[in-house]
Amino acid sequence: MMDYNQFRPFISGAIAGCTATCCIQPIDTIKVRVQLEGENINSNIKRKNAFQIGRTLIRNEGYPSLYKGLSAALLRQVTYGATRLGLYKVLSNRFVSDSNQYTFVKRLGCGLISGGLGAFIGTPADVVLVRMQTDNLLPINQRRNYRNVFDAFGKIVKNEGIYSLWSGSKPTILRAMSINVGMLSLGYQSKEIYKNWYGEGIKTNLLTSASAGLFASILSLPFDFIKTRIQRQTRLSDGSYPYRGVVDCVQKVCKNEGIFAFYKGFPTFYCRIAPHVMITIVLLDYLEKII
Repeated sequence: MMDYNQFRPFISGAIAGCTATCCIQPIDTIKVRVQLEGENINSNIKRKNAFQIGRTLIRNEGYPSLYKGLSAALLRQVTYGATRLGLYKVLSNRFVSDSNQYTFVKRLGCGLISGGLGAFIGTPADVVLVRMQTDNLLPINQRRNYRNVFDAFGKIVKNEGIYSLWSGSKPTILRAMSINVGMLSLGYQSKEIYKNWYGEGIKTNLLTSASAGLFASILSLPFDFIKTRIQRQTRLSDGSYPYRGVVDCVQKVCKNEGIFAFYKGFPTFYCRIAPHVMITIVLLDYLEKII
C-alpha cells in the first residue's frame, strides 16, 4: 500500500504551481507576445515594449485574452510543476537523510534531474499553452481556433501527429533545468546565507524568493525564448517549418535579430518569473506544515 507521505511533495508542488500560475498568467501571455515581436507576424507595426503590446492585446482581443490558455497552463503545472517541485523535495530529503552535508553540488544535481524530468512530462501541456496564447497572431486562414485545452490537444495530434506535442522539448527541458537550478538550487543556497544574517522569518523568506526569481530569470530566458519560437511555428508554403531545431533557431535569430534578442523582454520575463517563484516558494513552505 502506497504511503500518503510519498505523494505530499507532489501535491504541494501542484497546488503551489497552480496558485502562482493563476496570479501571473496575464504577464505570461504578454511575455510570449514580446518574444514573438521580432518575427513581425501579421503586422507591419513595430511594438517596442511590453506595455504597448499589452495595450494592443487588450484593445484588439479584450481583457479575457490575458488569460487565454489558462487551462493549459494549469494542466502544465499539474504535470510539470508537480514533478519538478515534488521530485526535487524527494531527492533533497534522501540526500539529507543520508548525510548532514547537503552540499551545493548535491542541490545542483537535484535541480537538474527534477527540472529535466518534469519538463519532459509537461512539454505537451506547454506546447498547447503557447499555441493557445498565440493563435490570434496568425492570419485568419491559418488560425486553429482552439475552444479549450482538450480541443487543442485533439487538433494538434490529428493535424501534426502525437510527436508534435514534444516540439521544442529540448529547449523546454533546458529551460526547466535552468529554472530549477536558479529557483531551487541557488535559491535555497542563498537562504542559508540569509538565515545566518537574519535568522528564520519572513525577511529571510522574501529575500530568498526574490533572489531565486532573479537567478531563475537570468539562467532560463534564452531557453524560454527559443522554446516559444519553436513551439508556435506553423508550416511554410513548401510544408517545412521556419526552424529545423534548436541550433537552426539560434543561428537564424542571431543573424536576423542579433544575439541580444534572446534576452528580449527581460523585464517582462522577470515580472513573470519572480512573482511565480516567490508565491511558489512561500506556499511550498506553508503547505509542508499543513498537508
